[in-house]
Amino acid sequence: YLFLYFQVLKAFDYSSPWKGHQQMYKLDIGWPKIPEYFTGQTFCVAVDSLHGLVYVGQRGDNVPKVLVFSEEGYFLYSWNNTVEMPHGIFVLNTATDSSVWITDVGTGNYGHTVKQYSPSGKLMQILGTPGNAGSSLIPLQFDQPAEIFVEESGDIYVVDGDGGMNNRLLKLSNDYKEIWLAGTNGTGIGQFKIPHSVTVDPFGRVWVADRDNKRIQVFDKVTGEWLGSWSSCFSEDGPYSVRFTASYKYLIVAQLNINRLAILAAPPVGSIGDCVMVNTVQLADETKPHLVDVDMKSGAVYVAEIGAQQVQKYVPL
Repeated sequence: YLFLYFQVLKAFDYSSPWKGHQQMYKLDIGWPKIPEYFTGQTFCVAVDSLHGLVYVGQRGDNVPKVLVFSEEGYFLYSWNNTVEMPHGIFVLNTATDSSVWITDVGTGNYGHTVKQYSPSGKLMQILGTPGNAGSSLIPLQFDQPAEIFVEESGDIYVVDGDGGMNNRLLKLSNDYKEIWLAGTNGTGIGQFKIPHSVTVDPFGRVWVADRDNKRIQVFDKVTGEWLGSWSSCFSEDGPYSVRFTASYKYLIVAQLNINRLAILAAPPVGSIGDCVMVNTVQLADETKPHLVDVDMKSGAVYVAEIGAQQVQKYVPL
């Protein structure tokens, strides 16, 4: 692990597209305190900034599928029941409670589902038909759902899927009924090739990492109407994840194949335009950043790296 950290530090001397532009993040080499708790491939990470917790989803035989750390990097506990192959993970805090949502792309008895857990790992809700891939909505069926974003109102956004038959963005109400559906398989406006990550901004826009089309597409959260897309920043590699910084001034995007985080300027209300890359964080070779999450209190960025089999924490400078 030390070797990797030094590799990362060495790789940190990157060139920015804006001359003289300072780096915006630095690696917290003390997080986690004991990296040996990562025993599988770390696919996803979610921050509960209200309670100072970090949830990590990992895959592998006979490994705990969900690990929970404190934001300081101390391992707290893990759980394993009813999670087969976690792909995406999301923490929802409401006025009364917290829950952890996981998309499961497994092909066994638990797969092709989106599941809601208590913070301690108690299964509370299953969306989808466990073990059955499908494209129908009644009953709700998914095929390798990639990621989920849940608003405080309970409205749910799911990108489905990670290479299965579905290429769609789905909005569900808090009682799990379809509000709208966008996308089919293709390269046209509003179509997807592996919609891989989804997030929502405070201005009523839904942002989707359209991975294999090498673009980010943006939709109106109320109507599902297509608002625009960004592609010029992704000629080298498609976007794997989309998350806003705590200020909503920037979008953090992981690019797995070139081991990079791209920091893009978030457009104000109005025109989507095309993307402006403000900064990059170059990770070490073969780290393969898959999905990221941002602590909306401290601004720290957590990166789930399936190549390095670890989660790393970057703190804003």
